Amino acid sequence: MTSEPGIETAAAGLRQQLADRLEKNGRLRSPEWREAVEIVPRHAFVPRFYRESDGLGVTTWEPVTQEIVGQEEWLRLVYSDETWITQFDGRDIDWSDPKPISNAAPTSSSTLPSLVVRMLEDLDVHEGLRVLEIGTGTGYSTALMCHRLGSEAVTSIETDEGVARRARQALARSGCLPHLSVGDGRAGHLRGAPYDRLIATCGFRSIPAAWLEQVRPGGVILTTLRGWMRSLGLVKLIVTGDSASGWFSEDEPSFMIARQQDAPESLGTIPGPDDGTQRRAAYGPEVLISAGPGFMGQLAAPDARFFAMPVDGGPVSTFVLDNPTGSFAVLSPTDNGWQVRQGGPRRLWDAIESAVATWEEYGSPSTAAFGVTVSRDAQVVWLGNPDGPQWPLPR
Repeated sequence: MTSEPGIETAAAGLRQQLADRLEKNGRLRSPEWREAVEIVPRHAFVPRFYRESDGLGVTTWEPVTQEIVGQEEWLRLVYSDETWITQFDGRDIDWSDPKPISNAAPTSSSTLPSLVVRMLEDLDVHEGLRVLEIGTGTGYSTALMCHRLGSEAVTSIETDEGVARRARQALARSGCLPHLSVGDGRAGHLRGAPYDRLIATCGFRSIPAAWLEQVRPGGVILTTLRGWMRSLGLVKLIVTGDSASGWFSEDEPSFMIARQQDAPESLGTIPGPDDGTQRRAAYGPEVLISAGPGFMGQLAAPDARFFAMPVDGGPVSTFVLDNPTGSFAVLSPTDNGWQVRQGGPRRLWDAIESAVATWEEYGSPSTAAFGVTVSRDAQVVWLGNPDGPQWPLPR
């Protein structure tokens, strides 16, 4: 962390303005977390980062440093309510001569502060509680918890050695000395168990069994569940012995998926023009990108992914491929709607349409109407109550 007086004075003012904005929009709800936001220097944790450019075409990210944009603009960006990318494709960035980056997948970032503090508020912590964080990232959220609870109460795990090293250095320079570890977050951190709270800053396809074992009964697990098509959203679970249950939040925040659960590189085999059986589709591909129907589609086809492309010079068709089973659905436009062609062990579009129809039957509810129950034997998302319609999570 730089110690230049001019930067520190400007940063302190920007932190207060950030806290004002977060409190006004309802994300920052307690004086204890407001104090943490006003004191912890985010610029110490994101001294260099990438932002998405405004150009058309292929997504491109531009580097941002003090030297490139100037001190004032750099600080303004750091303390804006935005997510900044700090790594692509699991590789360290050469900051000696940073260049724009295209055709790359972000693999580490500093999450927008409004989501960070909203999750910390939802975690419902107080002095004397011990927290396990899955995904140290830049270390900014770790530092907020250290300020709120004391470093000795915070344990954080990061899967990437380079990311972990930089976070450790930034935390130490900021006076924070939590228990830090490099490893697979799905395994938790048994040596420090049991924990009162567990918070994950990356997405998971299901709840790891180790988390249930390492969070005490009555403790809280706060994580984002997601699939390979989209995020399902933030879920807060209360642990009761060897199981846990809870509800999704009203909105659907998204995190990068845990690297150990990322989708395979291959989408699967594109079916031939005569493969499968054909019928008229009740819903078109728009359900995959709509908020409620997309949530249902992800539940119904947890291992699928989709893309669109023209076929034989004709209109654009949408391909839904399930690589693990080899199942597929191809949606093509017609004069009065859509037709679907399906093949493989699973009828993907049948499952998606059934889930969307159930959602509509129950009044097209928000994600807050859905809950989750997890145990060693089963993990399911349910609608309304645990006896309502259910969809299993991938194990």
